[in-house]
Amino acid sequence: MKPAWRRAPAARKLAAARKLAAAAALFGMVAGAPAHGLEIVITQGWDSPTRIAVVPFGGPPLRDRPGPVATIELADVVAFDLQRSGQFDALPSGDMLSLPTMPEEVLFRDWRILDMDYVVIGRAWEPSAGAARERAVREGPAPRMEEPSAGAARERAVRGEVSILYYLYDVAAEREIRRGQWTVPPRLIRDVAHRISDDVYEAVTGIRGAFGTKILYVLVEDAGTPQATYSLIVADADGERERTLYRSSEPILSPSWAPDLDRVAYVSFETGRSTIVVQNVESGERRRVAEYRGINGAPVFSPTGDALAMSLSRDGNPEIYIKDLVSGDLRRITRSPAAIDTEPIWAPDGASLIFTSDRGGRPQIYRKDLRTALEERLTFEGSYNARARLLPDGRHLVYVHRSEGASIYHIAWQDLERGTVKVLTETALDESPSLAPNGTMMMYATRERGRGILAVVSIDGRVKYILPSARGDVREPAWSPYVDALDPRG
Repeated sequence: MKPAWRRAPAARKLAAARKLAAAAALFGMVAGAPAHGLEIVITQGWDSPTRIAVVPFGGPPLRDRPGPVATIELADVVAFDLQRSGQFDALPSGDMLSLPTMPEEVLFRDWRILDMDYVVIGRAWEPSAGAARERAVREGPAPRMEEPSAGAARERAVRGEVSILYYLYDVAAEREIRRGQWTVPPRLIRDVAHRISDDVYEAVTGIRGAFGTKILYVLVEDAGTPQATYSLIVADADGERERTLYRSSEPILSPSWAPDLDRVAYVSFETGRSTIVVQNVESGERRRVAEYRGINGAPVFSPTGDALAMSLSRDGNPEIYIKDLVSGDLRRITRSPAAIDTEPIWAPDGASLIFTSDRGGRPQIYRKDLRTALEERLTFEGSYNARARLLPDGRHLVYVHRSEGASIYHIAWQDLERGTVKVLTETALDESPSLAPNGTMMMYATRERGRGILAVVSIDGRVKYILPSARGDVREPAWSPYVDALDPRG
């Protein structure tokens, strides 16, 4: 629930991008979801990105779902994942000198001529018994994989499953540095592509990738009219495979993920007043967990997923509470009779809460230790700091920030140990920051050409892209924890 002092003024658009035309030409087919979903537009990347070639995978055309636009190109998904990280420059397939799909076909000379740092190759096939035996003889099993029996292979083929194998090569060293293999049903083919992207990203940068994660956001159609509708959407982090979890003629606010990704929490006005709802992502089952008198807002799951921190005004002004989702017990955390305390988040260890309060006269960010009850103020620079999000390292914050004397709102980053503050965004009306689980990227809501869009910026400020929707305003993003959709053994 957003108090009045959380609302920011109108905005100017994101800066135009270096190499935007090249990126659009390279990824014209995959840079965006279908017209009904989000579209990714890369606006800024590293000055000297790692050069990589993701070669078109061998094998038959792959279809990850029924329908006329169901064909999926694994190499395109992987290349675009890496490209949108801003840290890689992916070579268009039309510029490649060769198109290897097997290790013996890789000619490192070709890739040195093209000044490539890394090469990804791969192929897909139906796991018939004959194909499995043939691969075992020619290549040997991939690491951590067991060769399937002929009977198991036939069973998988009957179920329509697909086997996917990839290799990552260091061109300068002329050696394989990573490979992986999965056998999956068609609905998980895109998950395999994102897993390959995650593997490559980690092998090159040393940081776990987050391309296989999900995002939540609120889509508002016909905003500002009596016909306005609000939809809570879940999608892949690249905007694909969007699905509506809940739709209403009343506002939806503050969505957040449970750590196991099975549930989401959000604020709904379906009853005519603010109500906190927990919903199962797969079954759609919904449970109202807070519908007290006054404000019920800003729910966020504890690190263990068995409690929600929230802001309630049941006893007067908004204060921070924790509700046990098993027992139903409610515990009041803050006591600020003349202030608004809201927007709680948990420390990774669950031992403290960080929240927004205007107890000092203007919104600032505070921390409360749940064991000792000690409170401390964390932000001092600027006239407005709110909606904090803590990086996985527990040392750095991002939050909505307004400088002294300024009238526009940006997203800022702060080192809690040193107190240094850096503004990450250049747009106005920036709000609702949400972090990727590896802490490298941040998604937030902003406006472009009079409509709400989502934008992503790297924590160092060097990489930026936007995710507008063709259907309406998008707002209130929530980046998921890591998704383990695939059994690593296939």
